Amino acid sequence: MKFFKISICVIAVLFSSGIFAGNEDRAGSAGATDLLVNPWARSSAWGSAGISSVNGLEGIFLNVAGLAYAEQTEIQFARTNWMGNISGIGLNAAGFAQRVGEAGVLGVSFVSMNYGDIEITTTELPEGGIGYFNPSSINLTLSYAKKFSSSISGGMNLKIVSQSISNVGAQGVAIDAGIRYVTGEQDNIKFAISLKNVGPPMSFSGDGLTLDILNPSTSLSIGMVQRSSSFELPSQLCIGTSYDFIFSENSIITAAGSFSANSFSRDQFHFGLNWKVKTEKASFGLMGGFVYEQGIFDSNEMATALSGPCGGFSFDFPFGDSGSNLGLNYAYRQSVLGGIHTVGGRINIGN
Repeated sequence: MKFFKISICVIAVLFSSGIFAGNEDRAGSAGATDLLVNPWARSSAWGSAGISSVNGLEGIFLNVAGLAYAEQTEIQFARTNWMGNISGIGLNAAGFAQRVGEAGVLGVSFVSMNYGDIEITTTELPEGGIGYFNPSSINLTLSYAKKFSSSISGGMNLKIVSQSISNVGAQGVAIDAGIRYVTGEQDNIKFAISLKNVGPPMSFSGDGLTLDILNPSTSLSIGMVQRSSSFELPSQLCIGTSYDFIFSENSIITAAGSFSANSFSRDQFHFGLNWKVKTEKASFGLMGGFVYEQGIFDSNEMATALSGPCGGFSFDFPFGDSGSNLGLNYAYRQSVLGGIHTVGGRINIGN
């Protein structure tokens, strides 16, 4: 127990000197930035502020330590119209978590971003008319989390990252790690640290980087392959806390806040409230939050499309006698490119 408490303090101190830096000089130089997009409705509805209080499958994105609180079996899916209807980008997510007794919880999630059909153009045919291609981003995450004690939980993710168009692609791997510490007379105070998207650089390759050049001396064409510069992954360190205001067993308001230190963009602050109400027939959740970073109130200084207010709600309906339930989640996020809507479903299967 003492070891984990000391570990939390040491990690916090190590990062405290540079945590508010925010590397703006490297903004836009990272790749696979879709790894920073929360695909789940329930947690994104309150600004992704709940890294210390998220439970179950959605912890795979926010803080994998929260996966340790999954019940026996959990299945989720979600659909997002990313950056509004104008962009035409769709974000699909699905996940599965399974408790393995005292050994912990295993999880897997799949996130796919589809950018729609884009017309093919070439130097000879700049107007197109020869077909379409469909860029895509796919992230597969394998997760493990465990409660080490009543106060400490931790976990790790292994991510397989793929970015591609019709004839060029890039593949890579990354890892996440997270811990959570719970205290208070009613276990209503929580702290968490999460480190995400740490991995080697990626680079694109494929037939799309091949050029046929005519050799004037022999009148023969020579195939030449262009080298693609490598790019780094958008690593991120998050620190958060939350407090549960317990009015009764059936009414709890959770206030949460977190700080995200980004390697390739401005740092962000996340604030959120989550009100949970339980009845005999259903459970209801109402969420709201705000994501702040420097310059979001000035159109000339704004550097991130996703910031500002957000909100949503959730319903859970029990069925059977084993504690199983069905859930419906919705989230709205403000963006300068249009409102972002996320709709998701969840199934918890008890013993």
